[in-house]
Amino acid sequence: MFDEYGFPGDPDFDYAAPTLYTFVYCSRAAEGVDDMEVNRIIESAQRYNLAKGITGVLVFGSGVFFQWIEGPPAEVQKLIASLHSDPRHYDIVPLDRGEEKRERLYPNWEMERVEADDIRTVLQDALESAEDDNNVAALRRILEHLASGSLNSLGRGSFGSSAAT
Repeated sequence: MFDEYGFPGDPDFDYAAPTLYTFVYCSRAAEGVDDMEVNRIIESAQRYNLAKGITGVLVFGSGVFFQWIEGPPAEVQKLIASLHSDPRHYDIVPLDRGEEKRERLYPNWEMERVEADDIRTVLQDALESAEDDNNVAALRRILEHLASGSLNSLGRGSFGSSAAT
């Protein structure tokens, strides 16, 4: 799904790279999740992730989260379990996951901002390749939510890299 430098098949791929587990997903923010709450999520996640060796990017706009998480397989698996029980979001749709030897894509906790239109494009691409009926339904709900503009005020915040806890 992601044709980027450092992925297997790249002639410059470093086979001495660490084994990382990657989880990429999108979800809808629960009622009341605003920029201040997202900032709290980022602050908490940065402390947790630093201790666990997890890096990534969290993007939030128009009431939708998009997140790329990478790190030691056992630690990322624990984080994934906690994401599924976090009441601050729902309609969690896994977009990609896997374990491989490669360098991190976000080794320095880069800051990232993605506008709602970019989120729509990412989600539309995911919908076109989704095979699981539950994921297709959740992606459609998220895209309908974005089209409704009901939480457009949430799309004005700034977003940082981290994995939500």
